[in-house]
Amino acid sequence: MKIDLTDTTASKINKALVEGRRAIGTPAVGMVLTMVIVTDEENAYDSIKAAEEASHEHPSRTLVVIKRHVRTPRDRTNSHLDADVRVGADAGTGETVVLRLYGEVSEHADSVVLPLLLPDAPVVVWWPVDAPEVPAKDPLGALAQRRITDMYAVEAPLAALEVRAASYAPGDTDLAWTRLTPWRSMLAAALDQARTKVTSAAVESEAENPSAELLARWLEARLQVPVERVVTAGPVVTAVRLGTKGGEIVIDRPEGPLATLSLPGQPSRTLALKVRSTSELIAEELRRLDADEMYAVALRGDDSEREASRA
Repeated sequence: MKIDLTDTTASKINKALVEGRRAIGTPAVGMVLTMVIVTDEENAYDSIKAAEEASHEHPSRTLVVIKRHVRTPRDRTNSHLDADVRVGADAGTGETVVLRLYGEVSEHADSVVLPLLLPDAPVVVWWPVDAPEVPAKDPLGALAQRRITDMYAVEAPLAALEVRAASYAPGDTDLAWTRLTPWRSMLAAALDQARTKVTSAAVESEAENPSAELLARWLEARLQVPVERVVTAGPVVTAVRLGTKGGEIVIDRPEGPLATLSLPGQPSRTLALKVRSTSELIAEELRRLDADEMYAVALRGDDSEREASRA
């Protein structure tokens, strides 16, 4: 069910949500969090689709904030809010409200979003593109327990990584880090099997890949060895090589959804290591909303882990 509201207010949007739930016969609210997506028109469709797919695992109220650009001084004074309210099958397993902000109201998106947050429920803010330099100090980011950015969406991802490292606050995370979860799990399992000290390491990936840089920094912090960055044709991260006295531990994924794991003295084996969809990444991030200490380690090195342990 869809309800279009023009030149509206937060109270009218809340009323439309209640009416929509009653109309489809689901008056009870069973959502566990509020997801705020800050995006533009170009990326709104894909972002909403990913959030709706993730809502099958995490029923949520999704608030999509789209700040419309004004072209003339007259448009700037024409401040108003339009909303597209979706409930039932049109909104996954939760509710979706697309908010289009015009004029001066776009500078105060937090005041529009605040009355629409689910009471006593955590808030997650996701910027698919154009994230602020300091997410924790952004007016919308300040409302959230979890702030999700994506360094893949910028022109200079490694420069963005340095900005994220300088501005990190507990609750920040990035989908470039989330994409590494299968790699990290497999590397940890391989080291458990090998039970030997790593003396060298290398991460192979396409150029300017933020996930590869985060993985290299994480390995440096955890293994206390220098990690070589090797540029390949890609796509994304293609291999990790860990040198030991007994031989190399290698996870190699040149392309496709399968990787090869090689351990010293053991036959190679094939593992599933596909590139996951955005909805799968978002669903993973919503499983835990506390501070991601390992992301801080990957961003800033071993000192971050010691600081987190003292906190």
